[in-house]
Order: sequence, then C-alpha cells, then structure tokens
Amino acid sequence: MPPNINAFFDPTTWTICYVVYDEMTGSCAIIDPVLDYDPKSGRIRTASADTLIEFIQRQQLTVEWILETHAHADHLSSAYYLRSKVGGKIAIGKKIPAVQETFKKVFNLGDEFIPDGHHFDHLFDDEEVFQVGKLTAKALLVPGHTPADMAYQFDDAIFVGDTLFMPDVGTARADFPGGDAQKLYRSIQKILSFPPQTRLFMCHDYPPNDRDPAWESTVAQELANNIHVHEGVTEEAFIKLRNERDATLEAPVLLLPSIQTNIRAGETPSPEDNGVSYFKIPIKMI
Repeated sequence: MPPNINAFFDPTTWTICYVVYDEMTGSCAIIDPVLDYDPKSGRIRTASADTLIEFIQRQQLTVEWILETHAHADHLSSAYYLRSKVGGKIAIGKKIPAVQETFKKVFNLGDEFIPDGHHFDHLFDDEEVFQVGKLTAKALLVPGHTPADMAYQFDDAIFVGDTLFMPDVGTARADFPGGDAQKLYRSIQKILSFPPQTRLFMCHDYPPNDRDPAWESTVAQELANNIHVHEGVTEEAFIKLRNERDATLEAPVLLLPSIQTNIRAGETPSPEDNGVSYFKIPIKMI
C-alpha cells in the first residue's frame, strides 16, 4: 500500500523531514524532525516541530514512530520534544551504540552517559519489518556516512537519510568518525538495486543556484545522473572522489551541539546545579 507523504523543508539547515501516514487508520511516522537552534545565542526553539504537530493534529493522525536515519551532525533532532507532545516511539539503527561510544570519548561524557542505545525506544535490525497502521515498512542498514545509518522503505518509497542526495548534488560525506567511503558506496548500491521506479526521498538538499530545493528522485534518475555515483562509477573511483572531496569540506556549523543532542535521541544535556544546560566544545578534537 503506497503511503501518504508530506515533506517539510527547513531552509536554515537544508533538512527535509517527513510525515508518512496511513489514511485508513490515521497512523503515522515522523522521519528526521528538526529542532531549531541558534548557535549565536544558544537558544532553542520548536517552530519546525510545532509545524509538524499542527499538521498531525489537523489530519487527526496518531504518531506511532519517530524515525531517525542516523545521529545527524547538521541539525538538532526534535524527536524528544515531539514524543512529549504527540507520543510515538523514537527509533534508530541498532549500531547507534558505536556512534555513542565514539562521541562519548570526543566530549568526555561522564559515567552517567552509557553508550548502549537505551536513550531510544527501539533499535532496528537490518531488514526489520514494522507497521505504521496498515503500512508495512522495512528498516535498511546503510552505513558509510556513519556506522549506524538507516534507510526506511515504505512500499515504493525509500527515505535514504544521508546516503544519496539529488543527482546534481551527489552523495553524503564519509569523513566523520566511523565514516567509511567504501561502506557508503556499497550502501548506495544496495539502495540503487531496487526497481528503477522506486522513489527516493532525501534528508537534505543543497541545490545549485539555478534551482529550488528538491527532495524526491528515483533509482533510475540517480543511476543515470548522480554526479558522484551514476551507473558505471566503480567502487575504487567513488572512494577516491569521496575522500578527495571530503578533505576540502569544513565541519557543519551545528556539528558539536547536534551530535551531543542526537546521540541522546534529541534530549539536550541535563541541567547543571544552576539549572542551565551546557554543550561542551572540545578544542582541537574535530
């Protein structure tokens, strides 16, 4: 059964989050929701998440899942906030403890942070099948950008997270801790092995100046036109291209606050004895 899909574009972080729902039962899943964060002031707002809530309430939907494709490095997740407002289980891939362990060391998190994935309500196995009302979905492990990246398939639609971008943008970076260009190539081939008409929904778009933001492609379009990994690009050539390109990229603006939030399923660090929460900024670590 094809899902109903509504996309919500955040121009500040170039992120697209989705509400995927079964009209018959009113059940829905939220994918990769954004929490608004101002790095200049440290202020957090919930306007993007509240837009999702307004849509969900207007459509009279029931949230069953809040799905994260990975621990994002370019935006803070609003999963924790959304769960408190509309319910649902926060889920991510089963390999998230490896990411948590890595960044526990980077941020020197104390013994109170246990990197076992318990911050999330559910950890998906590769190929695990789950339901959203009468919609049948499947979680797909697609490591490379991080060790724990997942894609989510609903019928003929796959939400690819940070693996592929629109054909004229290419593919995701693989130089974060635990990233691996070879694994990314093989994950992309896994996605591109689906039928040509399969719809692919991006988590980000960084469009050239001559077009508006877009977020839906197909397997056929990616195979024909993706500037990094079109049909005929070998694994060796992709690894060389990806590694050379990654060496020129700066760290994302919101990398440090994003990771500290997102390895906790969207919950910001606990307040200290003065009632204030703090992000840690490691010097010369990233």
